[in-house]
Amino acid sequence: MYFSAEAVVLVPLLGLIGLALRAHPLPLVAALGLTFAAFATKLQPFAVHTFLWAHLLQNVVLAEWAPALLVLAVPRRIARRAEISPFVALPLWLVTYFVWHLPWIYDFALRHPHSLLHVEHVTYLLAGICLWWPVVHGRMSSGAKAAYLFLAFVLASPLGLVLALFPRPVYSFYAHAPRTWGPSPEVDQQIAGVTMAAEEALVFFAVFTLYLLRFLREEQGGTDYSRVTDSASFLGAASSQESVRNSRASSREASSRRST
Repeated sequence: MYFSAEAVVLVPLLGLIGLALRAHPLPLVAALGLTFAAFATKLQPFAVHTFLWAHLLQNVVLAEWAPALLVLAVPRRIARRAEISPFVALPLWLVTYFVWHLPWIYDFALRHPHSLLHVEHVTYLLAGICLWWPVVHGRMSSGAKAAYLFLAFVLASPLGLVLALFPRPVYSFYAHAPRTWGPSPEVDQQIAGVTMAAEEALVFFAVFTLYLLRFLREEQGGTDYSRVTDSASFLGAASSQESVRNSRASSREASSRRST
């Protein structure tokens, strides 16, 4: 086991916060387990010494998977007290993601694994929580949430595609990392890019599909309700007209009797 700061400090801290908030246990435990597995197993030395794919997998855990589970764990009574605008959350997440992946910043952080690299990882987690908050606890309609997730995927996906398709290593840290086994720097980068692109497609499109189907059900339900109310209005109007006709007929019959 590897005792990184993320595994021995961040995971227990998140657990204590979860206990204080009386968070839902299942998503909380899943988030803590994923984060611990990403930073306390063999993936940790691979990421900070040798392989880009390992580090990008850690970034995906911190920026997308763990935040989504943590936001799901927050009880609704607590979530009502905080509102994060999607117009703030999405740009914040995108800027955080892209800035840290700029080559000179990415390499500099990797060369400072006991300071700046931890800052990078914490900002991924915080930005990821902001990204998922409007989806899980926001007041947007299901259609708006589906559009938000689709936009997040479209705007974030070029990063993985660039890494997968670029012919030369983008990050000098991994280009010059000592390798006694495993893929070359070029293949390592391609694996990392494909992994990132595939993961984003899987996660974002799965949740996008969920909210799109929910939106379609709501629209179908609204259409059915409109049809029912329209039918009721029509029947009510017809009944009123029949009552008026009956009243007029009764009046004419009464007048006829008095004349007689």
